[in-house]
Amino acid sequence: MKLESKLPEVGITIFTIMSKLAADTGAVNLSQGFPDFDVDPRLIELVNAHMTAGRNQYAPMQGVESLRHGLAAKTEKLYGAVVDPDTQITVTSGATEALYSAITALVHPGQEVMVIEPAFDSYVPAILLNQGIPVFSRLTWPDYRIDWDQVLDMTGPQTRAVIINSPHNPTGTVLDSQDIEALKLLVARNDLFIISDEVYEHIIFDDLAHHSMLRYPELAERSMVISSFGKTYHTTGWKIGYCIAPPQLTKEFQKVHQFLTFASNTPIQYAYADILQKPELYLELGSFYQRKRDLFLELVAPSRFKPLPCRGTYFIMLDYSEITSEPDTDFARRMTRQYGVAAIPPSVFYHDGTDNRVLRFCFAKKDQTLKEAAAKLCKI
Repeated sequence: MKLESKLPEVGITIFTIMSKLAADTGAVNLSQGFPDFDVDPRLIELVNAHMTAGRNQYAPMQGVESLRHGLAAKTEKLYGAVVDPDTQITVTSGATEALYSAITALVHPGQEVMVIEPAFDSYVPAILLNQGIPVFSRLTWPDYRIDWDQVLDMTGPQTRAVIINSPHNPTGTVLDSQDIEALKLLVARNDLFIISDEVYEHIIFDDLAHHSMLRYPELAERSMVISSFGKTYHTTGWKIGYCIAPPQLTKEFQKVHQFLTFASNTPIQYAYADILQKPELYLELGSFYQRKRDLFLELVAPSRFKPLPCRGTYFIMLDYSEITSEPDTDFARRMTRQYGVAAIPPSVFYHDGTDNRVLRFCFAKKDQTLKEAAAKLCKI
């Protein structure tokens, strides 16, 4: 049988590879981005309650009504944006589905999409599957800031969209007011759309603000803003995300979504709608993870790794150039097997394999897990 792959360069994701290696070797898994602590028991009780109450059939295609209204209220409270829950919000089966639906809705064959690297690994395959052309700009090293002059130079009539990710995975950087002004200029000069990956919107440190596209009307009117309940409520396996966009963009987004997953898990949507009534759970998330970041930094301070600044997400980049000159993929595998700690090599987030001799570590773990991992890292 002859099969011509639509993604001939794509293999199994690095997250699957490193998590399997960690499991096979018994290493502490700081690679894949998921917590190893329990979900809030109230949320599990709410899911059980809605299942018991019989809410087990298809949800509305655009999402459960109470959840969409809760998201609209939250959006107005946090970002001052008034959005219509009926025409501007779509609940999806995870943020990855939302990203794929957004790219599919916007990108036509031959159109360019600006990808700022290092970039989450689902962006480019979705562009290629829609016969779009990824155009790559690189964050500056070692501060990982966007080079807006380069982005402006690389955009033109064929640029359909730019993908923005803040807080940024894998680097932990966040957009600031200067980035927003540069983005406004980019939109003013080019007839393009913004796909804004904001799944870590509540995980920001050091009293910094989250500059959501929803805060700025001239950006919001051209944006599909995507977020995730999994990151906010430590429920990555439940795979529920959402997209907020203007009505015209939402209409196109839902045309794709309805034939991709149609509807997402019903009782879980109802449970999230209920838990949104407790805003302290997401408002305190930044301080919760900042404590874990600071603990991990304290624990690895005696090691030969050099931390890079981390202002958001639950990932931190550690420079290992004083330890070895090995490529990051090789060192990540050897560190897992020989020293018992698994991390992600960020070169996989570049189309050309750029390697700055750093590794990405996830600190969304129990304190004991972080202590165990740090003790091993300090022996390297």
